[in-house]
Amino acid sequence: MSAFNSVLLKISGELVGDQLEKMKFLCIKEIGKNRLEKMTNGFQLFTSLMERNKLGPDNTVFLVSLLKDIGRLDLADKMTNCESQYAGSPNDLPNDEEQAKLDIATNVITGKLGRRWRAYGRKLGLPEAKLDHIAQKHLNDLEEQVVELLKEWRKMQKAEAKTDTLIKALRSCDQNYTADLIQTELEKLKANGRQ
Repeated sequence: MSAFNSVLLKISGELVGDQLEKMKFLCIKEIGKNRLEKMTNGFQLFTSLMERNKLGPDNTVFLVSLLKDIGRLDLADKMTNCESQYAGSPNDLPNDEEQAKLDIATNVITGKLGRRWRAYGRKLGLPEAKLDHIAQKHLNDLEEQVVELLKEWRKMQKAEAKTDTLIKALRSCDQNYTADLIQTELEKLKANGRQ
């Protein structure tokens, strides 16, 4: 059994009372009423969600949302921590040079993006559910919302994460000043590398 499945099994065991029934009710659209009626435990529900690509080691947003909706924030946090732990291997990361560029871009964007972070997240291709999760996780902290957005994007892109993608998305959101700042910082990095 994978470590991810082990966490799911523990979460299934911690569901009490009518919590499973509430989760099943929230999944009628995704799974269907007839199939849900036959389910007697959380693990059966989780298996069905995995079959429909609504749940996986690097895709826990839907389950986290369900757990929050039934009032089990403790289990939602456990699931979020699990996703961070099993999200990928070092081979899934960009090369060192690109990572350095991404770190520079992340620092600039974090300080400059502001309230338009959701529109920027959409341009980067993050699902609306993930954006909602970020907003709820860091309710009144705009800077942390931006940090989390960029972390999730990098996790989603893995080795394909490129600074140019971040810059293009900024420009498409009319954030040209921030895009220019990133390019200026990257030019400084390149100039320092030549010395």
